[in-house]
Amino acid sequence: MLYVSLGERSDIQIRPQAQQMNSHMGKTLRITPDGKPAPDNPFAKQAGALPEIWTVGQRNVQSMAFDAQGQLWSVDMGPQGGDELNRLEGGKNYGWPLVTFGEEYSGEPIPNSVTTKPGYVDPVYYWDPVIAPSGAEFYSGSAFPAWQGNLFVGSLKDRNLVRLQLENGRVTGEERLLSDRKQRVRDVKQGPDGALYVVTDEDNGELWKITPSTSGSK
Repeated sequence: MLYVSLGERSDIQIRPQAQQMNSHMGKTLRITPDGKPAPDNPFAKQAGALPEIWTVGQRNVQSMAFDAQGQLWSVDMGPQGGDELNRLEGGKNYGWPLVTFGEEYSGEPIPNSVTTKPGYVDPVYYWDPVIAPSGAEFYSGSAFPAWQGNLFVGSLKDRNLVRLQLENGRVTGEERLLSDRKQRVRDVKQGPDGALYVVTDEDNGELWKITPSTSGSK
């Protein structure tokens, strides 16, 4: 199946659509390769719901990645103080804009929101201050055995590559890499050779290849 993430444009008037089942905004969709709703989607038989909707209540997903067990994760650009890592499961509601750890960029609270609420899924991890996340990739290569299963996330705001160590569905450690380069990391991918490939968008942008022989210099 194909999974499609759609944001809510961070507009106060529009953002309530992230909770409305007749709108694609703030949702993850699950569709067949020919573009039709997956027949076993969780809301396929719910009256008034678009049948392609798979998850609800996400602000602005920047990347999604499958781990080695086939679990889908998303990295969401939140409001101020509310960037999130979420473990996506069909039929679940991730809260936005009713549930969030963040606030408006002005410093004002998100109207009528709380940080946690029964019936809504809390993020596995969140950043405050935010990192302004971009691309993400689970590492499964042999070049860096100690990094297998780690999630790498690009940071636009802090201009580095974030490495998250996960155990049993929880983040147990975080490391910032390539900070001395001071470039906005736009995306990260694992190559067939086990190296990490990082692309930046600072000035003209650069493509970096990260291997064990060069990783020590960061």
